[in-house]
Amino acid sequence: MLHTGLQTALRMIYPPRCLACGGMVEQENGLCADCFAQTPFITGLVCDLCGVPLPGASDYGVQCDDCIAVGRPWHQGRAPLQYEGVGRKLVLGLKHGDRHEIVGTAADWMVSALAIKPPSDTLVVPVPLHLGRLLRRRYNQSALLARAMARRLDLEFCPDAMRRSRRTASLNGKSREARFAELADAITINPKRMAVLHGRPILLVDDVMTSGATLAACALALGPLHSHKIFIAVLARVAKAT
Repeated sequence: MLHTGLQTALRMIYPPRCLACGGMVEQENGLCADCFAQTPFITGLVCDLCGVPLPGASDYGVQCDDCIAVGRPWHQGRAPLQYEGVGRKLVLGLKHGDRHEIVGTAADWMVSALAIKPPSDTLVVPVPLHLGRLLRRRYNQSALLARAMARRLDLEFCPDAMRRSRRTASLNGKSREARFAELADAITINPKRMAVLHGRPILLVDDVMTSGATLAACALALGPLHSHKIFIAVLARVAKAT
């Protein structure tokens, strides 16, 4: 009874706010009706490898032109949001605004977007940040998402499975080719985690996918460990205008 009363008092002092616009909502960590309606959720047919929305319908897994042209070193990938509008605002709030309250809802969406539930021995691994960037930001947003997904899926979480062995320049504005070149050999496996990674299915988690260069660098680093399958989950996918 005391706990319920305290919760009621706190809700009166600090009413729940929309994750996107800050307006009042009925439940914690949700979106108001207007923001929910404007959130670019990915539905319908998607590329089986990168999760980008595609026109039409199919009973089989299909691939977008980019994935066919580039090739992806992973088995399957999904994203619940397009990186635009409210989706972009949420990603940037988490990434640069210390908006950790976004993590739980984002993880729920990411789990729901998965095509299949990963096998029970899957290891959940975040895309790493370079140490210098991690010290400045104080947290790795991909690790926050990965940990929350691991809890919801009842899977093992390994936050330090990989390292960004050299600092890379910002990828913003770079071409696809430049992004892949910049990430070449930049991500390595943590030697202390070789044994736990070996032969395991991997759920690789990041906040946003543009060209896929960062995720590809991670998947290629995992390749020599003969991972059974590598699944990709990102909060938002950059999609070309159609």
